[in-house]
This record gives sequence, C-alpha cells and structure tokens, in this order.
Amino acid sequence: MPKPGIILSIFLLFFSSCKTDRHDQQDALINFDQVPVEGGLVAGVPGKEGKVHVFKGIPYAAAPVGELRWKAPAPVKAWEGVKKCDIFAASAMQPSPEPFYMWTEEFLIPKAPIDEDCLYLNIWTGAKTVDERRPVVVWVHGGGFTSGSGSVPIYDGEAMAEKGVVFVNINYRLGILGFFAHPELTRESAGNASGNYGLMDQIAALKWVKNNITAFGGDPENITIAGQSAGSVSVVFLVASPLAKGLFQKAIAQSGAGLLSRTPGPESAALLNLQQAEQAGMKVADELQAGSIARLRDIPAGELSKIRFPSHPIIDGYVLPESPARIFRENKENEISLLTGWNEDDGIVIRGVEKAKAFERSILTQWAAAGPELLGFYPATNDSVAAIAQKHLQRDIVFGAQNYTLANLVSSQGKAVYVYRFTREVPAGQYEDFGAFHTAEVPYAYNNLKFMDRPFNPIDYQLADLMSSFWVNFITSGNPNADGLPEWPEYHVQSREIMVLGAQQQKGMIRDTLSLNFLQERLMVEK
Repeated sequence: MPKPGIILSIFLLFFSSCKTDRHDQQDALINFDQVPVEGGLVAGVPGKEGKVHVFKGIPYAAAPVGELRWKAPAPVKAWEGVKKCDIFAASAMQPSPEPFYMWTEEFLIPKAPIDEDCLYLNIWTGAKTVDERRPVVVWVHGGGFTSGSGSVPIYDGEAMAEKGVVFVNINYRLGILGFFAHPELTRESAGNASGNYGLMDQIAALKWVKNNITAFGGDPENITIAGQSAGSVSVVFLVASPLAKGLFQKAIAQSGAGLLSRTPGPESAALLNLQQAEQAGMKVADELQAGSIARLRDIPAGELSKIRFPSHPIIDGYVLPESPARIFRENKENEISLLTGWNEDDGIVIRGVEKAKAFERSILTQWAAAGPELLGFYPATNDSVAAIAQKHLQRDIVFGAQNYTLANLVSSQGKAVYVYRFTREVPAGQYEDFGAFHTAEVPYAYNNLKFMDRPFNPIDYQLADLMSSFWVNFITSGNPNADGLPEWPEYHVQSREIMVLGAQQQKGMIRDTLSLNFLQERLMVEK
C-alpha cells in the first residue's frame, strides 16, 4: 500500500495537470470581441442564425491610394483599440450598380460605399476554438475585372460556415486602378512589371489568410481558392502564378479560365503581354494629357474609373511569367486538386443575334478555312437554329472550352479533377427567363437561395443543399464525394465523365466533346 505522502503527491500532480489542461483549453477559446490579426484586434458579430460569427471589413493591406496607387499592396497599417467588423467595407471603384440582363439586385454590390480604399476581406466561422483547424475557402468574386465585391448577397458565407468550413471573401482593385500598365510604373516596381495589381491584391489576401486564419479556427494548411467568371479566371491565374506558391492546396473554377483566345487567327492571343499593355497605358496617359505617373496619381479615382480601358490581367513576366496556358502545358503551375465546370446557358447574354445568312457569313469570314467545320457544330440552317447556335458558340468559346481545356490540362498531369455541368433552369418569376444562366449556379453552390427573389421549388432547395455539400467536401478533402451523396466520378481525359447538376443529379459525359475539341485546338494559340 502506498504511503500517505506518496498519495498526496500523486493527487497534487493530477490536480495540477487538470488545472493546466483547463487553462490551456480556456486559452484556446476564441474571444470574438478581440481576435488578434495583423494590424491589431478585430471584433465580430453573431451571424443571422447565431451559429457562426461574422467579421466584415477586415483590412488585409494598406489603402492603395495616393503614392500607393498602382503599386503592389503594402502591409496593413496598425490601428489602436479594437476594430469592430460588423459592416462591409467599400467595394472597389466601379460604376454604380444597376440590374442588367439576368443579373438582378441579388447579384449586385450595394450602391455605397464604393471607394479606391477597398482592400478588405470578410470572414464567416463556426469554430469555437483556435485549434479546430477547419478547412478554409477563399472566394474571389467575378464581374469582368471591372465590377463586383465580397458584399454581393449571394456571396454570403454563413451557410457554408454552418457546414463546417471557414468562409472568406475578398475585394481587390478593379478596372484601370487594378490593371493599368505603363513603362514608368514598370521601372519603379520591384518586380520590373506593372498591370496586375488586382492579382497582387488577391495574393496579398491569401498571404493574410495563411498568416491569420488560425485565430478564426481555420487551417492554414488546408485552403481552397474559389471563384466564378472573372473570379474563376483569377483562380486559374493564381494557380499559374509562382507568387502564389504554397498559399492553397485546392481550386474551384466556375465558368471561366482564360486559357484560350476568343478569336481565331495567327495574331490572336488570350492575354496582352507587358509591352502591349504599356502601350495601352501610354495611350490613356496621352488622352488625359498626363506626362507622368505622379500626374496620373493626382487624378480622382472616380474620373479614372470612367475611362474605357482593357481591364484584364496580363502576361507581365512577374505575376504571370508566361501565358497561363503554357504554364499549365509545361506542368509549372502550383499543385492543386481541381473542381471546375460551366452552365448550360452560360452564353445567353447575346442581344440582337444575327439572322442565319449573316451568321454564316460572319463565321466563314472570321474562321476562314475552318468555318465550314465550325458551322457543322453550330449550324445556321434557319434563323431560329442560328440564334441557338450563336448562344451555344458564345458559351463554349467564353466558358465551356476554357474550363474543358483547364480540366484536360490538370487531369493529364495525374491530378484529381472533378467536372460539372449546371443545367437547372432558375425559376424566373417576375424576371425574364434566362434558363441556367451565367452565375446562376453560385447561390446553389453556396446554399444562398434565400438571398434571391425567385419562386423556388423543393428541387431547388434540395439541389442547393446537395451542391453546397459537394463543395464543402471538396474544400475539406479535395474530393466532393461522401456517403449519402450521388457518386461524382473523377474526370479523366479518356472517359470525360462529369456530374450533371440540375433537376436530377446524375453522372454523365461531356456530350459536345467534338465541338469543344475543335475550339480548344484552334483557340490554343500561345504555343
């Protein structure tokens, strides 16, 4: 039998151990009123359902104004006290939002604030302790690199956070403020490049997430980047950029890739190079009678944002050292698993379609010797057939063939790829019927139908729950499959199996492979 002194020592050791464990556990709890991040302390607020905490308007870089306009994002400036993050910060400079085509209010940014001081991000988390290490997704909004914001209602992250991920969305510089190149800017930059400030903002935000997301219960070693349209193109370019190496492990690219030219011919290219972009910048400077970058930096942001300018990432030799298509072909991109796809009616934004004869002449002129073969895939036998062909051709050139090429390039390297085709025709209600239109899949994939004013049916809510579960599984493990869900086959170049997401979810094949192969071969011009 142990002596009393030994028993007392064992008891005290046990008590001390329990006290230390409780103390460590208490320290691991997230104090949502004082979360430490780069720059200071931030306070969040409970989400609408009370299951998650929300942080809106956290700065991830210094305001890109004054001398910082058209410079790589600088470190965030520290603040005193606790910054309450309960409202969205300003959207990047862009035109005032007005509904157009199929994009109603729920697809648009708030009318205010809109400002050059825009480098902020938003976080939704259901974690209670810092050591939960939940998977993280960083959403990059679309908008043609000229519009959009993390404050768009259908980009809300609460539903995804309730399903177990830490959801982050970001703002980045747009338009001429995000993609202006000029020889003087190139000379003053550390990377001897200019023009890709919007992409550099995205990379800065990803670095911030990697360095700070643990404080919100996220796993800095399990990050997925996701985006739609121009956000999807951004995702692909981030995968291609050496500056983003190690910042993420998975990618979701919805309706956009930017790998192919949109026009045939030997002079076509998917992206401008630095010299071409600098020439466009010098033309703008001449029109504004601004003889220096200092003068251009003095012009109010609102005036600059009204200028017509080819706002798009470029091959600058720094952020994008080569064309993304070549980077992927040569297997130089960052290591990822990929989920990608496009919508049945992605190309329905055409207005004023050509009559059959005019469409046929346009194709034969633009595509030359390849024209007759193209018309075999997109026929013009009569006006109604030609109208459908034009919408399908636009869909496939701008989106379908782009994401198809992306899937083939990544899969051919032996990496996990999952491809979808979204076919659900969104109930129109009071709006014009655009079918499974461009951006329609976003509120389904992120379980945000509640933000849309549509007469949804039970099948819509079921599809949103299913798609968001697929997305959460992929964000978590790189594989959308799980027990109780329809099987989503891995995509391979040989089999081309995909998941069809619509009124019925089922495995399928890419049915228009021949036309997509045709476009891929003739629009992949950057050898």
